[in-house]
Amino acid sequence: MPQEQYAHRSTMQTSEGPQVYKVGIYGWRKRCLYFFVLLLMILILVNLAMTIWILKVMNFTIDGMGNLRITEKGLKLEGDSEFLKPLYAKEIRSRPGNPLYFQSARNVTVNILNEKTKVLTRLVTGPQAVEAHSQKFEVKTLSGKLLFSADDNEVVVGAERLRVLGAEGTVFPKSIETPNVRADPFKELRLESPTRALVMEAPKGIEINAEAGSLKATCRTELRLESKDGEITLNSAKIKLPNLPQGSSSSAGSRQKIYELCVCPNGRLFLSQAGTSSTCQINTNVCL
Repeated sequence: MPQEQYAHRSTMQTSEGPQVYKVGIYGWRKRCLYFFVLLLMILILVNLAMTIWILKVMNFTIDGMGNLRITEKGLKLEGDSEFLKPLYAKEIRSRPGNPLYFQSARNVTVNILNEKTKVLTRLVTGPQAVEAHSQKFEVKTLSGKLLFSADDNEVVVGAERLRVLGAEGTVFPKSIETPNVRADPFKELRLESPTRALVMEAPKGIEINAEAGSLKATCRTELRLESKDGEITLNSAKIKLPNLPQGSSSSAGSRQKIYELCVCPNGRLFLSQAGTSSTCQINTNVCL
């Protein structure tokens, strides 16, 4: 460089002084940066506050969340719980001394499945009825005694006494087999067949006993007491047949009230005024 140019440049630098170059963000960019940093801090504080509030409301602890507690034996729920999807568990039980409730807006269904996920047993409790679908239904006592059993073939009542509390009694469309039929104390027992016949059969005999009341048998057409190999015994202090027909009097002026009981060949009974000898032959017109 020529000496004249170097001297000129040195003179200019000395007269103007040293130049300073500014590094950084200034102006509106700086204000925007501070604004975004402040907004980010506000969001972080709000997020932290919301997280703490959720933890407080949901009752998050080391043992679980809310009413749910994780114990050594499994999960423990306290209070009412709602499950929006199926629940799979090996065992569900309540706390000792407290009942266990299952509540649903429609019905509660309990299914027992096999290895192929086929339903073997189903219990449905709905608003209209309680349905049990299985091959056999049993009700037992705590000691294991059978109280009730039902399957495709038969229904067994194992209780010592079967009580029917309906006002109209009970209806058996087919036969019934039982060693004893009786009413409650101070209640009447009525065996009735409105449209068909009522048949009572027993290989060793039928006993009808009314210890504290009367016994009444009513029918529309015929009441038949039949014994094929034995006899029919009417054992009573008084035996009354008030509606038996009477034969004509043998003498018009007789006022006696002594009669004899006569039997027609067809089995019909009638009364005839007693005489010195039998008067049944005289009144055979009653048998016609």
